[in-house]
Amino acid sequence: MVKLSELQVKEIIIIDDGTRLGHFTDLEIDTRNGKITALIVPVKEKQSGFFGKTDEMIIHWSQIETIGSDVILVKNVESPKLYPDQHFVEKR
Repeated sequence: MVKLSELQVKEIIIIDDGTRLGHFTDLEIDTRNGKITALIVPVKEKQSGFFGKTDEMIIHWSQIETIGSDVILVKNVESPKLYPDQHFVEKR
C-alpha cells in the first residue's frame, strides 16, 4: 500500500511522448468503495502571465501505467485535454 504523502512527491509523466505534467494536487475518490478514481493535475497555460489562471487536468486511474519510486507513468493522455466532454445532471 502506498501512502498519499508518498504519491504526492512523484512526478507524473506521459509515456507516449515523455511530457512532464508535474505533481497532482487533488484526487477524485469513489465514496462508495473508497477507491481513488482519478488524479487532478494543475495545468498553467503558457500564454498566461504571472497571475495566470490555472486549469486542472483529470488523469483517470485506468490511465496510470505504473507507479515507480520517483514517477507515475500515465498513458493515453492528450496533453493537456482539460475535462473531456462531461454531462452534468442536476439531482433534485
